[in-house]
Amino acid sequence: MSEKWWKEAIVYQIYTRSFYDSNGDGIGDLKGIIRKLDYLKYLGIDVIWLCPVYESPNDDNGYDISNYYGVMKEFGTLEDLETLFSEVHKRDMKIIMDLVINHTSDEHKWFVESRAGIGSDKRDYYIWRKGRDGSEPNNWKSYFGGSAWEYDKTTDEYYLHLFSRKQPDLNWLNPEVKEEIFNMMTWWLDKGIDGFRMDVINLLSKPEGLRNSERAVSTTEKYVFDEDLYANQPGIHEILQEMNKTVLSRYDCMTVGETVNVTAETGLLYTDGSRNELNMIFQFELMGIDTGKGGKWDVVDWKLTDFKEILSKWQKVLHGKGWNSLFLNNHDNPRAVSRFGDDGLYREKCAKMLATLTHTLEGTPYIYQGEEIGMTNAAFKSIDDYRDIETLNFYREMVFERQKDEREIMRLIHRRGRDNARTPMQWDGSKNAGFTSAAPWIKVNSNHRYINVENEVKDENSILNFYRKLIKLRKENPVLIYGQYIPLLEDSNRIISYIRQLEGDCVLIIMNFSKETSQFDIKAVPKYQEAQLLLANYDSFDVSMAGDFVLMPYEARVYRLQ
Repeated sequence: MSEKWWKEAIVYQIYTRSFYDSNGDGIGDLKGIIRKLDYLKYLGIDVIWLCPVYESPNDDNGYDISNYYGVMKEFGTLEDLETLFSEVHKRDMKIIMDLVINHTSDEHKWFVESRAGIGSDKRDYYIWRKGRDGSEPNNWKSYFGGSAWEYDKTTDEYYLHLFSRKQPDLNWLNPEVKEEIFNMMTWWLDKGIDGFRMDVINLLSKPEGLRNSERAVSTTEKYVFDEDLYANQPGIHEILQEMNKTVLSRYDCMTVGETVNVTAETGLLYTDGSRNELNMIFQFELMGIDTGKGGKWDVVDWKLTDFKEILSKWQKVLHGKGWNSLFLNNHDNPRAVSRFGDDGLYREKCAKMLATLTHTLEGTPYIYQGEEIGMTNAAFKSIDDYRDIETLNFYREMVFERQKDEREIMRLIHRRGRDNARTPMQWDGSKNAGFTSAAPWIKVNSNHRYINVENEVKDENSILNFYRKLIKLRKENPVLIYGQYIPLLEDSNRIISYIRQLEGDCVLIIMNFSKETSQFDIKAVPKYQEAQLLLANYDSFDVSMAGDFVLMPYEARVYRLQ
């Protein structure tokens, strides 16, 4: 396994709007990030992933870009961004930016020109089609609900938008689009960024003929959501290989692609180093474990054995060929401690256990802002307190159009809404959590009074300081980066345990994914002479490995075996 800096790095994702407000307008900004860089250095971060800060009308919180070369005014200026790059590098850290190239904003100059007329020079920059039988060109449903097509009366045609109607999809069959995007990527890399996180990158290529989905349509649905027609289509690997050859291979940069609807086998196609596409991908098979057939709002129970099966599959298939991204939190998902564990009595222990998981597997760990202090979901009482377009569309469709019980819909939003991850970073226990001196753009979680950075820094046994110990442990032990993954107790519905082994070095990880105590069977571990405890999230219990032992609720232990 070849050594690379991005394999050994710890990445911290910043959602700028909610990180830190430096000028008192209620919105996080670039100068706010600069002020907090020493905190990230203190934590042990190597790479910052900056969510979109480009010019945008903000229909989808910056993922609708109107100018790839400009900065959203409420975040600051291009000069502020260049200063951020410089200050990050001064601290021996790196920075990657979001690359959103499946679609632009409908206010981007390309689209304004494209929709001006069928004969426009930019018409083919986007995907336009005539309607069929007085309706949309096909029956596709967008990720945000409703048809994936929007009618434009100026030219009597429809344009494709797999997301919001204000996010028209680019036409990657047009070589001029490729050239424009590749030039833009080169421009940012020359500015000094260290790579890209690539938004929904495996959606770029569309299926030939844009055919109807043949999935059954329910009696209440006119449109069909069909990721098998959206993702991993013929031509996608050729696009990425061309991107790599033309742009990425010229820089010592890091790439991570957000890829929906991939298996470990298809994921390997994107990350196999010999194919020259991407360094790693975000896959959502694990993150979809509580998602039913009806999509993200169809929340179902999950079993730990299924969780482990998915985790082990990705560890084994990519080992020695591709590379994993390790995460349980991001800006599009609810807080992991609320989703996969216990955000009440055992919040602290659970947060530490989940961190142990993501920092002791093979792959690059990603920390999402606030994760390191155990931030939780925010169950706002009113829909008026939510800001996310996906959530608001879901509420409107369910409550107003289908007349569903509002209490049940709000319960689902409390569990799965994206705004759970977008509430302001909790810096201290003051009125607005130290995030802003003004009214914040979205409400602060009320638990900031006791869950905040200020408290965690002071407490030697805090979640924050546990993250620092984990990060230090990983950096000091190459076995935790490059070692082979060997699963144990695969049939257990309470315990996740595995060994990481690199040449003569062997580390054992044990985690109790339960609020009940669990018996650990010592016979599951290969023969060893001595066990040295490296890290644990409980201090007051016997941590020897002399025989079978009982794990406390959400207990995590890391041993070196000799």
